[in-house]
Amino acid sequence: MGGRVMRGECKVPGGKLVGVTVTVDPVTGSVAACRMDGDFFVEGDDAAAGALIGDIERALMDGSSVRPVIDRYARAGVRLVGVDAAAIETAFRRARGGEISAVGRHLTELPARGNQDDNRVSRGWNVTESSVKKDRDPSESDAASASKREMRGDHGGHGDVSCGLDGAWADEAERWRARWATLRPAVVHDVPRDPAEQMAVDEQWARDVAAGERPATLRFWEWSAPAVVIGRFQSLPDEVHEDVAAREGFTVVRRCTGGGAMFIEPGNTITYSLYMPLAFVRGITVEESYRLCDCWLIDALRDIGVDARFAGLNDIASSHGKIGGAAQRRFSGRAGQPGSVLHHVTMAYDIDAEKMAHVLNTSAEKLSDKAVRSARRRVDPLRSQTGLSRDDLMRYLIDYAARYAIRYVRPCV
Repeated sequence: MGGRVMRGECKVPGGKLVGVTVTVDPVTGSVAACRMDGDFFVEGDDAAAGALIGDIERALMDGSSVRPVIDRYARAGVRLVGVDAAAIETAFRRARGGEISAVGRHLTELPARGNQDDNRVSRGWNVTESSVKKDRDPSESDAASASKREMRGDHGGHGDVSCGLDGAWADEAERWRARWATLRPAVVHDVPRDPAEQMAVDEQWARDVAAGERPATLRFWEWSAPAVVIGRFQSLPDEVHEDVAAREGFTVVRRCTGGGAMFIEPGNTITYSLYMPLAFVRGITVEESYRLCDCWLIDALRDIGVDARFAGLNDIASSHGKIGGAAQRRFSGRAGQPGSVLHHVTMAYDIDAEKMAHVLNTSAEKLSDKAVRSARRRVDPLRSQTGLSRDDLMRYLIDYAARYAIRYVRPCV
């Protein structure tokens, strides 16, 4: 399809980023195609998520409000998490050139790539994803700065680190610990796996729990090869410098959950997945479920002197900045089956920030609600704040998780 390809983005302060890419007819000036992507989440299966995003894209092209579309799907249990109608419509206006972004410039024209679809990393549902690539030199200093800021989680006036273990959180934590006492998951330190196998195992184990064929399980990952893992709804060319990733030996894969891109080299991160029956999160909000699933981690890190807390929707942080991020997805069970929640977390142990900046394509808009503190060559919150080797820290976390639920079981009286 010919025409000008334009892109706009909007970051919700303390929330997630949404991007809208449009193809503008060169003769009429009308929008001939529209694609929405980002690091947001959708509560719903692949078909429902694809239908929601497709209807939002059609509403944008028709000039209609997005809010009724989001509300209609929410009533059916399909919920957009991390972004809202205002953010989506702002990204669309920026793509059309009608609004200046929060970073003081238009997010404008991108080089078109014809009719080529971005199917090299499957999006996970049958929605055509037009493919455009940012004309950006990965060696630019602002890219390095942006990637470091994103991994550090440096926050400005919005999305400040919150929810420690004081005040209101102390009461909430007691409720979460009581739920953990009923879950008592099996704890597994898995063998090293390649990136594609990690994605397949993660989804399969979640589906096994949903079908009642596997007990609740907490799996600690090991990686056998470098990877960039992009979120369920992200656009590959807008998130990754693909040529650089290939040259550096990184395999790019797409996971089944939302959220942002992960930069992985064996030994530089700690990743775990919690696979649990849906009943574990019954009666609480999606936002609360993130804190429930990671309350054991907050306790574990605090017990070794890390000022760990929750930040925004899905981040783990300390007073020094971001430590890691979480993502979730729910899987329905068939009649009589429990269904499941997949919740996984990746934390930075010791990451080469310069290499990450070359591989990832982090936009300035994504960092618009964060502030630069300093430039670093490494992002190492777990190494520097715990003083432990990665192997020792892994052993500590695995042992802590294995004993966590037991310590909160109340004795019978």
